[in-house]
Amino acid sequence: MSKYSPTIGLEIHAELATKSKMFCDCKNDPNETRPNTNVCPICMGHPGTLPVPNQDAIKKILKVGLVLGGTLAKISKFDRKNYFYPDLPKGYQISQFDMPFVLGGELAGVKITRVHLEEDAGSLVHGAGGSSLVDFNRAGMPLMELVTEPVIYSAETAVEFARELQLILRYLGASEADMDRGQMRLEANISISKDKVLGLRQSNGLPGRTDLQSKSVLGTKVEVKNLNSFKILHDAIQYEIQRQGEALEAGEKIKQETRGWDENKKRTFSQRSKEEAHDYRYFPEPDIPPFDIQTLFDIDSLKAEIPELPSDKRKRFSEEYNLSPEKVDILIRDKTFANYFEEAASELSAFHKEPENQTGKPSEHLHITDYGLLYSYLINDLRGILSEQGLELKDLKFEHEDFAHLMFFVYTNKIGSRAAKDILKKMIETGADPENILREEGLEQISDEGELLKVVKEIINENSNIVESYKKGKDNAIQALVGKAMAKLKSSGNPQALLKLFKDELSI
Repeated sequence: MSKYSPTIGLEIHAELATKSKMFCDCKNDPNETRPNTNVCPICMGHPGTLPVPNQDAIKKILKVGLVLGGTLAKISKFDRKNYFYPDLPKGYQISQFDMPFVLGGELAGVKITRVHLEEDAGSLVHGAGGSSLVDFNRAGMPLMELVTEPVIYSAETAVEFARELQLILRYLGASEADMDRGQMRLEANISISKDKVLGLRQSNGLPGRTDLQSKSVLGTKVEVKNLNSFKILHDAIQYEIQRQGEALEAGEKIKQETRGWDENKKRTFSQRSKEEAHDYRYFPEPDIPPFDIQTLFDIDSLKAEIPELPSDKRKRFSEEYNLSPEKVDILIRDKTFANYFEEAASELSAFHKEPENQTGKPSEHLHITDYGLLYSYLINDLRGILSEQGLELKDLKFEHEDFAHLMFFVYTNKIGSRAAKDILKKMIETGADPENILREEGLEQISDEGELLKVVKEIINENSNIVESYKKGKDNAIQALVGKAMAKLKSSGNPQALLKLFKDELSI
């Protein structure tokens, strides 16, 4: 359907990582499995109770706004959003309408309309026979909602924006943003039209947005809700663009509606007609008066608390560690591994080379220009073993200094790759120091030329057919000889030294 141009806007909800809920002292614990445990009269909406805003949640929203380059409100307030779902105990949601905490901003080239704060609803647990139970543990949790302008024109851009926002929330400590646990939920507003007019804005009834063109120019908007992974976001947008295009080609009209995503059938399905702002009968929350943001919060202090962000860390990692953009991106996506890598790199560069002799010549720092080996052992080996065993970095029995010590042995050719992997497994199992494991297991790499040359000559004498192949021009044959030598040395030989010796011997 290339004759049609898609226009996409995103609405993203994220549960904030605070100790208590948004308007009461109940514990904010997304991991609680016992239903209706973290509840009280306030978050259950009992008559006569009064909500008190969570200042930590507001601070987190303001930090997000600062990072996104938005305009922080001078005066803000909460509003009641009225709708009736079984998981909404009060029969309304305390949210924000015309005076959100943040207006405007931009991320990954996508303009942002607003960022506001509200309380989450409970959750429905559907059982056999059509029964449903309500768990109110989640009801009242602080929930950030971010709305973009409809200036996204591909599923790929939508995913890129959502990924970067997830990283920012995690780096700020604002939210764990774990989509598997519902801590970050994605919704996409999608329309298609034959007119591609960049930068148009389409009203959805929210303040802070201006209609620049009529709805007919951009097409009729369809909202797809509850998209709980980046892949599903991508697939749902792609499907909806195709569905709407086929409908228009068949002479049908697109209905403004809310649709869901069926992961098994890989398609969207109609849920209900799309609500407009007036359907929610917003009015100011009478129990929480408006407040002056600039008076209640020290904005300069909030700015000072903002840590290094993913975009800045990408640039620095690329420059300092000589890693490819792909490797840097893999590290940055997981803040804990990025920090572990940096700590290990710092420790590794602080190690000293041992003097080559006892002449009293001072040792010197290990000079590393390429941290690719450190990256490989961390991401491919250490992370791989942790994944297999269902562990995380925090479960390790050794410190990052010990991992750096192991990598020092690798960088200085004291051990080979096979020995390094064996020692790493032993460290994970026991937490033992790598040097102790090296000594006890006798895994130190043999680099002595005299000792290696003896093995090289034996392998040449025992494998005349491979030697002959090499002399006839089959260069790969020499790798087979190196492999046989490594096997005889039980993987303790220095492969680079062996390769050089074989080439020297066979060139005579």
